Amino acid sequence: MDALAVILENPEHLSVQRLVLTPPGDADAVVAVAWSGISTGTERLLWSGRMPPFPGMGYPLVPGYESVGTVVEADSGASVRVGQTVYVPGARCFGAVRGLFGGAASHLVAPAARLVPVDGALGERACLLALAATAHRALGRPVPGATPLIVGHGVLGRLLARLTLAAGAAPTVWETDPVRAVGDHGYAVVAPDADPRRDYATITDVSGNAAGLDDLIACLAPGGEIVLAGFYEAPLSFAFPPAFMREARIRISAEFRPEDTAAVTRLIDDGRLSLDGLITHRAPAAQAQDAYRTAFADPGCLKMILDWRDAA
Repeated sequence: MDALAVILENPEHLSVQRLVLTPPGDADAVVAVAWSGISTGTERLLWSGRMPPFPGMGYPLVPGYESVGTVVEADSGASVRVGQTVYVPGARCFGAVRGLFGGAASHLVAPAARLVPVDGALGERACLLALAATAHRALGRPVPGATPLIVGHGVLGRLLARLTLAAGAAPTVWETDPVRAVGDHGYAVVAPDADPRRDYATITDVSGNAAGLDDLIACLAPGGEIVLAGFYEAPLSFAFPPAFMREARIRISAEFRPEDTAAVTRLIDDGRLSLDGLITHRAPAAQAQDAYRTAFADPGCLKMILDWRDAA
């Protein structure tokens, strides 16, 4: 069995090629991918060659961890069945070509237990499940009526804000790009220098800006918490005295876990979390080279989706 796959051969050198897939084992399922998303965090770093040391890092590689498709082969005792729509958080089924994270391909072989059944009616929006679960992981347990700050209004920031609203809190979002600030979102989106508040109990950064910690600490209430939920390529540092005076706490939000995926799936099914309006760009998988450049360079592109349905 083979598949068409996006291959990052070297930084900024991408192609779509046919690869032989590792044969499925008894615990595996085969998925025909319909759509895959392009991550503007980790995939941007892989694309540019600026990814910090990471397990399995090296080129060539197949990127992507936001794939949705249909199960076309599975054991009768597997947790998924043939014909079911599933979210695939990546795969390692490309032989000598690394899967980091291995979701950008027309077909995938992955452990059936890792696949997440989703409502087929979500269509391409189901690709956002990983980001929604990441946002849920960062959210923690907000207090109803709280007024936290979120830094960054990309897809992850918007999902975090929507989850915050669903929890009964009222977020403020900082965004420096006016293109991403416009619109009626149900919460305030302001430029950092237009926000006079210096008493945020919780500040969650999803911007990936490693140089912004001192500015965030200056806006923190005594005993407040800063949650680092972006992916930072540069070392993080901050001036100690202001953090000391506030007795600041810093928490790193790690990779989402199955319970986060389950929680956001329930919220989506219950109508409490909407994935609408977050996918702004789409391209056939054969045009992946241009799609990746657009995803990383166009501030109006919140989420780019590759369409694999017509891949030969």
